[in-house]
Amino acid sequence: MTKLTIIQIFKTIDAKNLQKFFNLSVLTLLILATAFSLNTDQALAQESANSNSFNPQAILCEALEWIDSLGAVGAITFIALYIIATVAFFPGSILTLGSGVIFGAVLGSVYVFIGATLGATAAFLVGRYLARGWVAGKIADNKKFAAIDQAVGKEGLKIVLLTRLSPIFPFNLLNYAFGITGVSLQDYFIGSLGMIPGTIMYVYIGSLAGNLAMIGTEAQPTNPTLQWAIRILGLIATVTVTVYITWIARKALKKEL
Repeated sequence: MTKLTIIQIFKTIDAKNLQKFFNLSVLTLLILATAFSLNTDQALAQESANSNSFNPQAILCEALEWIDSLGAVGAITFIALYIIATVAFFPGSILTLGSGVIFGAVLGSVYVFIGATLGATAAFLVGRYLARGWVAGKIADNKKFAAIDQAVGKEGLKIVLLTRLSPIFPFNLLNYAFGITGVSLQDYFIGSLGMIPGTIMYVYIGSLAGNLAMIGTEAQPTNPTLQWAIRILGLIATVTVTVYITWIARKALKKEL
């Protein structure tokens, strides 16, 4: 049985497959939005390739295809790629969704969390010791970052944790910005635990996208209705918990800042 490539999966996600399983579910819009995003990224990547211009989405999609063919060492390669992408300001959403397609929801979440944590820590160290002036210039006029800088001096770990739980700040820039604050490396590293809810949700969506692409192929499960019912319930629970945690974090962060 031949495993579908990442790009093939992006192309095979369509409204017809979605409607077959989510016609009566409020999650239809969520999955459709994800599928549209993936297909749009792919279209942009193809257009960029034709014009020979630099496009991070195309690079990451091709890298995911390559990782998918590596077998056992794919996980280590994926984590290394995620670290590099985080430091280089590449869009992590493609890698996060792609990990769900390649590794599934559980392992994909683990690999993304490890890669994102190590990548964020690397960016933090670069911001603190190698690019302090550049980072300071980037956030000089941002009042939110200024408020974070003041709050970190009082409760560093709490602020890092809340900003990770509440995705109201750009992830890649935030990694560098924390490097020029007074937060300790230990508190910053532990605060990365706040990325777990969002990671699980997006990786789970990616895994569903991969499963949707298997419909009508030899890889389709023997009892798809039951399995999709379980997956829908799992997605509802994951999204509900993540949204609730994010809402709480935003309220708490607003009080702190």
